[in-house]
Amino acid sequence: MKRSSFITWDQLKVGALILVALVILGVAILKLGNAGNLFGKRYRLVAYVASASGLRIGGPVTVAGQLAGSIKDIQFLPVDADTTRNLKLIVEVNSALREQVRQDSRAKIKTMGLLGDKVFDITVGTPKYRALHEGDTLVIAPSIDYEAVVQQASGAISEVVRLTRDLSKVTSSINRGEGTLGQLVTNRQLYDQLNATLSRTSALMARLENPRGTIGRLLDDPSLYNSLNRAVASADTVISQINSGSGSVGKLLRDDTLYIHLNSVVARADSLVSAMSSGNGTIKKLFTDQQLYDQLVKTVTELNNVLVEVRRDPRRYTPGLIQVKLF
Repeated sequence: MKRSSFITWDQLKVGALILVALVILGVAILKLGNAGNLFGKRYRLVAYVASASGLRIGGPVTVAGQLAGSIKDIQFLPVDADTTRNLKLIVEVNSALREQVRQDSRAKIKTMGLLGDKVFDITVGTPKYRALHEGDTLVIAPSIDYEAVVQQASGAISEVVRLTRDLSKVTSSINRGEGTLGQLVTNRQLYDQLNATLSRTSALMARLENPRGTIGRLLDDPSLYNSLNRAVASADTVISQINSGSGSVGKLLRDDTLYIHLNSVVARADSLVSAMSSGNGTIKKLFTDQQLYDQLVKTVTELNNVLVEVRRDPRRYTPGLIQVKLF
């Protein structure tokens, strides 16, 4: 049986549908390629890191947060003492961004969001440094270790849980009436006593605020303040006069004439005392001769006895002192 050479309408519809699907697929591939810069020309850069946790081959590379390439390869380096260069990253960056990546650019491993995927991000350089070329090395900047942050956060959460448990114990003790706070919360008698104390305190404050009392006058009457202000002003005036050197007090503070006179008097007195101590006159005898002292005491004693007798019988000692004349 001879097959028909005509294309049926059903076959035409299937072909058209397949053609439309291919066109849509091509446009989608083209759009995705343009969005991910899959068809652009790229150049390779090298970076040495201690750990590539979260990175993978084919993972995104960003410049200033914008998608600019991908990770081409991750290679282990020979073991040595430098633990900051355990891995070698080979990244591919779009050639259109060559002028953005320079010698002062810094690369670090960032997280998209708080717990998202890791990306290899490169900062934009400045014009005073040259642009990096094929095979140049990127400088790695320190990045935040979110695992360490999570560990610290877990420790903080443990502390919060412990604190919450302690607070629960405290509140339980208060609810049971233990301690001062517990008594304040549960004891009605203590509340009444405190209320009475506050009432008496309020009454006392009302009495203190009485304008006829001493405290009330101190609070309301400005007379004491004015008196104190005048006293301070007077004291300031007196101090100013003293500082100016006027008056006796000012001269005592600023004039050294009195000091010189006193110094001279003290010197002369010292000389006189020295002369009295070292001389041979009566003064020295008064200080050193015990016999002269005894004689003086004896004379004074006898004179005192005579005065006593005179007072007792004055006629005996004054017979010729009284004369009577008759005219």
